[in-house]
Amino acid sequence: MARPAWMRARPLDPLRSIKIKLGVLVVASVFTSTVLMILGLRADVRFRYMFVVTSLASLAVTLLLAHGMTSPLREMTAAARAMARGDYSRRVRATSRDEVGQLADAFNRMASDLEQVDRHRRELVANVSHELRTPIAGLQALLENLVDGVWEPDKERLGQALTQTERLGRLVADLLDLSRIDAGVVPLRAREFAVRPFLEGVLREAEAVGLDVVFVVDVEPSTLTAVADPERLHQVVTNLVANACRHSPPGGRVSLHATAHEGPGSLVLDVQDQGPGIPREERTRVFERFIRGGTAIGEAPEYQGGRRREGGGTGLGLAIARWAVDLHGGEIAVAESRFGCRIRVVLPDRNARDQAGTDSLSAHLRP
Repeated sequence: MARPAWMRARPLDPLRSIKIKLGVLVVASVFTSTVLMILGLRADVRFRYMFVVTSLASLAVTLLLAHGMTSPLREMTAAARAMARGDYSRRVRATSRDEVGQLADAFNRMASDLEQVDRHRRELVANVSHELRTPIAGLQALLENLVDGVWEPDKERLGQALTQTERLGRLVADLLDLSRIDAGVVPLRAREFAVRPFLEGVLREAEAVGLDVVFVVDVEPSTLTAVADPERLHQVVTNLVANACRHSPPGGRVSLHATAHEGPGSLVLDVQDQGPGIPREERTRVFERFIRGGTAIGEAPEYQGGRRREGGGTGLGLAIARWAVDLHGGEIAVAESRFGCRIRVVLPDRNARDQAGTDSLSAHLRP
């Protein structure tokens, strides 16, 4: 139901101070009383009648002006009560430029942040429930068939059970990393290290899983060193390599190319696969949590040991990689490539990273 025009009016909004508004309110009330008193005396109206009329007129002017001054406060009260019921969509009409208007602007920003947090919380619960349901259901069905004697506990069936268990383990590990990120309890311990031995160590761990892909490492120069947190960078490279292997065909090639960027300790790392690639419209979203949409993320076949592997990633690996890169003050993005998918990581030199400080960490602690 639309409110009357006088209830929506805020004639004092252009004024920048609540003190000035209160002064104008007093002046307007006194002016109204004085004018009516003079008119009453000229019309020879009895004093008791003039007093009643001038009092009512002054009260009307005061209520009209004060209603516009306090309407943002009433709207904030109603919005706060709605938030207590779980409705974060309410906003306050902030048209004044005084302290109340500034409070209304801050309230609207807080409401937007709370709405975003609530939306991310709901999405997180829904996505985690979905991610857990699939491997648990598959593992339960497999174990029921083994217990009922429908299947024999041979190597193939036990391997399927192990695959589902590994997927659960990956999800739990990623969620643990994510909780540490949001809590801000992961420090950055940067030091200088040789890039080639570091990358070769990551690939040895990937080869131990038995993926049917060929790894190629290219470091220019071969003695290249970088300054970063090896543990955090290990998370980045591991997730990028796992993503590349997941979407590469059997016998495909996963290439890692590293070179210096600008300044001492800087690094540019490209991870290239031979998969179907990522559609251009999906490239800005693949680093969000639980995003596996598009051809390259959600629909590409996954292989292990020369066979297609059912299941998939948790949708958190690239989000964790982005956080770790941002913690270094660097950048991560999907780069242009003639084939497959190429993800580029750029870490700045130590001076630029020290100047950035912890700004990138605080910016990415938000959900």
